[in-house]
Amino acid sequence: MTFYREWASQIKGYNHNIRQAIWANVYTQIGFGIFMVIYNFYIRELGFTERLNGQVISMTALATALILVPAGIMSDRMGRKKAMLFGATATGIVLLFRGVIEIQSLLLLFAFLTGITSAFLQVSLIPWLAENSKSEQRVHLFSMHFAVMTGANVIGNLSGGILTDLFSFFTTSLTSIRITLIIGGIFFLIGVLPITRFKETSSSTAKIQEKQTTYKKKFYKSDGFKMIGLFAIAQLLIGIGAGLVIPYLNLYFADRFSASNSAIGFIISMGQAATAVAMIIGPIVVRKVGEVKAVVILQLMSLPFLLLTAYTENLLLAALGFLFRQALMNAGNPIQMSLMMSKVGDSYKGLANSVNQMVFNLGWATMGPVSTGIVIKYGSYWGYALVFSITASLYLVGSIYFYLVFKNHNKTKKAVSTVNAV
Repeated sequence: MTFYREWASQIKGYNHNIRQAIWANVYTQIGFGIFMVIYNFYIRELGFTERLNGQVISMTALATALILVPAGIMSDRMGRKKAMLFGATATGIVLLFRGVIEIQSLLLLFAFLTGITSAFLQVSLIPWLAENSKSEQRVHLFSMHFAVMTGANVIGNLSGGILTDLFSFFTTSLTSIRITLIIGGIFFLIGVLPITRFKETSSSTAKIQEKQTTYKKKFYKSDGFKMIGLFAIAQLLIGIGAGLVIPYLNLYFADRFSASNSAIGFIISMGQAATAVAMIIGPIVVRKVGEVKAVVILQLMSLPFLLLTAYTENLLLAALGFLFRQALMNAGNPIQMSLMMSKVGDSYKGLANSVNQMVFNLGWATMGPVSTGIVIKYGSYWGYALVFSITASLYLVGSIYFYLVFKNHNKTKKAVSTVNAV
């Protein structure tokens, strides 16, 4: 009962801006979930090779990596609401176009545009939540934010696979995929409505502007700048590993096990659902061992399941391995984000978040062609086994690095205890 009372108390304390942000997160992530689980198959259905799939993913990640820091700075200066309105609206429109275009050069162009426009949304949402919450709320809030995001992805993933298979009874495979992609884009655009209800107070804007002057003078001499760099290295290692396997999980299940669209959507959505549950439980782990140890323990526990997925030839075992790896590896994300936000002042939270995500996306951008190249060369078994094994090695190095660098910053354990006592 303590667990439920703890979460009920937290949720009741969230203000209007946080609640609207959660709804925006729900709609946009359902749209993304529908879109991303099917889009790889759209490219296949158009008759292009796997290399184009790798190029599309790399172009999106590269664009995001290039724009994240400028987007973070713009978010700090122009305001979170304006940045998110632009990002959500533009991304929804771009997704609609991606569902109908067929020319290779345009597929790459609009993949690049997706990376640019979505960056403004993703780089502003975490700082917005941080600025509208108290420090003692953030571990729970970020856990809930990522859990809701993941849960919405579950709905999107399931819907994407089921809708595509359903429409295929009445039309061609290409058309059924296209209809599903358009539905995903529409859902994403619905997420604009809650953002229009955000309330930016003049006092909070003035507060940020006042702090900007102070931080500009001392930021580069402070621990904040160093902290951003240390977090960036950790994210780069994880991002490179993730870029090898995560974008191609749907192709992995299709190639190795000949799974249907519905089955793939179900498997991926169950992995997301398990992640959502793990994120909700995350604050309990933090309370027992602190933030840094919680992140490291969760990441290390995921590695055996990643290797199981890499080498098994049984679909059930592969699905279970994927489910536990997904949950454990991602459960530490909100904890890590809470730690980073606590180390950087409000005026630079956008920059900190953007740098963190930029290096992660650099990993995806650089590893896309590498991953598809390895699979093409070595086949659906040894190709995926090799890239999964490389990812496991990078996750191990990243986890060890994170512990060695941040072990002296294990302070949120006290903050969480304070929350429980309230």
